[in-house]
Amino acid sequence: MVRYVPRFADGQKVKLAWPLAVFRLNHIFWPLDPSTGKWGRYLDKVLAVAMSLVFMQHNDAELRYLRFEASNRNLDAFLTGMPTYLILVEAQFRSLHILLHFEKLQKFLEIFYANIYIDPRKEPEMFRKVDGKMIINRLVSSMYLAVISLYLIAPVFSIINQSKDFLYSMIFPFDSDPLYLFVPLLLTNVWVGLVIDTMMFGETNLLCELIVHLNGSYLLLKRDLQLAIEKILVARDRPHMAKQLKVLIIKTLRKNVALNKFGQQLEAQYTVRVFIMFAFAAGLLCALSFKAYTNPMANYIYAIWFGAKTVELLSLGQIGSDLAFTTDSLSTMYYLTHWEQILQYSTNPGENLRLLKLINLAIEMNSKPFYVTGLKYFRVSLQAGLKILQASFSYFTFLTSMQRRQMSN
Repeated sequence: MVRYVPRFADGQKVKLAWPLAVFRLNHIFWPLDPSTGKWGRYLDKVLAVAMSLVFMQHNDAELRYLRFEASNRNLDAFLTGMPTYLILVEAQFRSLHILLHFEKLQKFLEIFYANIYIDPRKEPEMFRKVDGKMIINRLVSSMYLAVISLYLIAPVFSIINQSKDFLYSMIFPFDSDPLYLFVPLLLTNVWVGLVIDTMMFGETNLLCELIVHLNGSYLLLKRDLQLAIEKILVARDRPHMAKQLKVLIIKTLRKNVALNKFGQQLEAQYTVRVFIMFAFAAGLLCALSFKAYTNPMANYIYAIWFGAKTVELLSLGQIGSDLAFTTDSLSTMYYLTHWEQILQYSTNPGENLRLLKLINLAIEMNSKPFYVTGLKYFRVSLQAGLKILQASFSYFTFLTSMQRRQMSN
């Protein structure tokens, strides 16, 4: 059973950044390689079903805990289990969607790495610029690893103290104290933690990489067009200048259409999971900030998690805004092709007219910016990230007022 190995168009392996190299080991969210045999695919399906059943078991146990604390009106204890429960439910929805579209994801990644991913061997300068935008996301990945590491330390202390505590706030419908039950359940805690943690930073890193490389491809398109136009103006082959520019614009438009088509594929692949991610973000940030605020020293895990989630949303939003700005400038790119100078020098009236019609068509085709959206309900942009932070702050203010009221009573 081999996970998909990204390759360039010439078959050379792509060197993945460490967050994606770790994410590639996730058996739920990273597709299989086409070379995987029948028994490997069967084993992968068995693991996926087993993971789904474990998710359901954890959902039941964590929900029992939340219901118990809610009935006792213990707000602090209730919010202790809320972050892990929210991210568990989010992971269930996202994993279900990706398992239903597993084959499409593998083909989509093949297209990306073969046609869109900027090859550092051919475009080292643009690759450095694009890769530089991923530094913040890799920092976020380190913060998420710190969170899961702190959770995974818990079993060690549980064994030392002989307390038989689970990694998350859970109440099982049966006696989980016997060692033959506690150990397997604790191991499923670890399994769930690793799968969800790699999901949290891995899929976001992959989405950001898809967007920044698509954005870089648009910038290369713009650069190549400008350089080719300069050559036409310098050569000044007056009878053929309009035709040369027309052929150049047609060539550029074909690349433009291919990039636009990939953008539509990106939207189709991620719009549901982006919606799920953003839908849970406000509640998750609210619970994390409340726990970090009430007892910072005891709840430092929540503070790190809150910081990672906040930076993740803002970084993803900024990258989405950058892509929208670039695609919004494409119509201007075609208008600024120095067509007026070409018409001034060109001696072919028929080609001049065809050139003007083509430029109008190119401008019309790129009249709207491209956004990755969450089911068309919102756009992935910096403004969307800031709105989620504002909403989480409102929820946080409400919870703190409830806590003061409980304390006063």
